[in-house]
Amino acid sequence: MPGERATASSASAASLRRVPLSEQVRRTLLDGLLNGRWRPGDRIIERHIAQELDVSHGPVREALRDLQAMRLVDMIPNKGARVRELSPDYLPAVYPVRAALERLAGQLAVRRLAGDVSELEPHLDLLRQAARDGDPDRQIHCAVEFHREIVRSAGNDVLLRNWESLAIELWTRLSLKWLRTELHENAEDHVAIVDAFRRRDPYVGRMLELHVLDYAHATD
Repeated sequence: MPGERATASSASAASLRRVPLSEQVRRTLLDGLLNGRWRPGDRIIERHIAQELDVSHGPVREALRDLQAMRLVDMIPNKGARVRELSPDYLPAVYPVRAALERLAGQLAVRRLAGDVSELEPHLDLLRQAARDGDPDRQIHCAVEFHREIVRSAGNDVLLRNWESLAIELWTRLSLKWLRTELHENAEDHVAIVDAFRRRDPYVGRMLELHVLDYAHATD
């Protein structure tokens, strides 16, 4: 298929040496879905990915299982992985789960950050710049990175892993591209969150929860 003829970037292959293989392969596959390498109905052939990235089949198989859990591919016996059709029902369904995870992340992160928002502010600046430039893909990326930084700051690997499994950026960007939904990322919406972390607001977790649930209403 045309998508299978494309090659991964050298940066992706090089970074395989620095992080767990299955995680990097998963990111490479997600990037391929984001940039249109694979479309709904396309096959992702395990041996091709393994050869392309110079890894064994095991990490590729594990990464494909992760994509299956994200409802991005179907695993078909004797045929491998096939990219699923995007369901418009999935994105609103995932937001309550994301909201609950981010509420917990906020509760944990506010104590660990102790008023230091120096890691959050650059993400906010980048989001504002993307909005000024009128770049919706970059707005989504910057907003997701902002929220990812909060979840990382919670210091809980299990929480981070479950949050990552929701593939927020991918589904949001694909909904824009394939379903023509409207962009609902707003830089100014994130200012209050940064301020709440700065003043160590004990209710910042609830603020994050409501913030994410507002996204869900935007997709109704």
